[in-house]
Amino acid sequence: MARRAGCCAGCGLLILVTAISALVWLLLSAFGLVSSSGLTKAITAGALGLCVLAAVAIAVTLRRVAPPVSGLIRAARRVEAGDYSTRVPIRGPGEVRSLARAFNAMSARLEAEETRRQSVLADIAHELRTPLTVIRSQAEAIADGVNPADETHLAPIVAATRTLESLADDLRTLTLAEAGALHPDREPVDVGPLVNETIEAFRAEAEAAGVRLDSRLATDLPSLEADPAQLRRVLGNLIANALAHTGRDGMVRVEASTSPGSVRLTVRDDGTGMPADLLPRVFDRFAKGPGSTGSGLGLAIVRDLVEAHGGTVSAESTEGIGTAVQVTLPC
Repeated sequence: MARRAGCCAGCGLLILVTAISALVWLLLSAFGLVSSSGLTKAITAGALGLCVLAAVAIAVTLRRVAPPVSGLIRAARRVEAGDYSTRVPIRGPGEVRSLARAFNAMSARLEAEETRRQSVLADIAHELRTPLTVIRSQAEAIADGVNPADETHLAPIVAATRTLESLADDLRTLTLAEAGALHPDREPVDVGPLVNETIEAFRAEAEAAGVRLDSRLATDLPSLEADPAQLRRVLGNLIANALAHTGRDGMVRVEASTSPGSVRLTVRDDGTGMPADLLPRVFDRFAKGPGSTGSGLGLAIVRDLVEAHGGTVSAESTEGIGTAVQVTLPC
């Protein structure tokens, strides 16, 4: 487009100089100030005519290009002002049409990002409201003397503050992931002990819920160059999510196996499973099923942490049968 504009400008300048020269020559010839043959006059007149035709062609081209370009300029100003729903019609020469399509794709992407941002802010406000309401109501009841300041009435406040702390950690992790600053502190990690330690941390919770929690680990598991704290968080989020969706007398199992160049960790349960429409977006932020009581950030954090290690994560689920989330990490 820039080359064509430059060529048009050059041609326009050349046409202008040629036309002026031819016109001056004809005028001087008409007044007898210069001598010229009939052939010279004919050539000069023809050159002037061609210049007029070329000028008309350039004017027509500019007329085709100017309106869509002006529309793009106005649309860009609207986007600059925050109106991301702005679109422009696809018209004009090929380069202008390509520019219009790129502009529409850009504004559509900005609109989707703005909608997502507003949705995330609304979800965060909702997630903060519940623990803050618990803290305020319990604290006011204790301050007013309605409830005594004993362990029973302070426990909900402590639990709510832990929920807020966990949500703050989750949001920090998501912020680092979006900024590309989620860098694992890698060190050699023995997968078997890490899996067993993580399972034991959830043993009491599983027993209280009446859920059997066990493991199935391969004997030849290699060590990984990974961040042990982040891997514990990955497994912890998967186990906590599985326990939350598994009923009494159910089972949650953590499996670890090897494949060429990688280690595969799978957390499997026989719980309620996921609806078919939720499964494709289960790793999105704040994606939750109709009966979920969590923040909807756990699996999104799992994906970000796994991808920061160069791995992949996937989920399989059948509603009413159970769910299996598989994490593959390179050795």
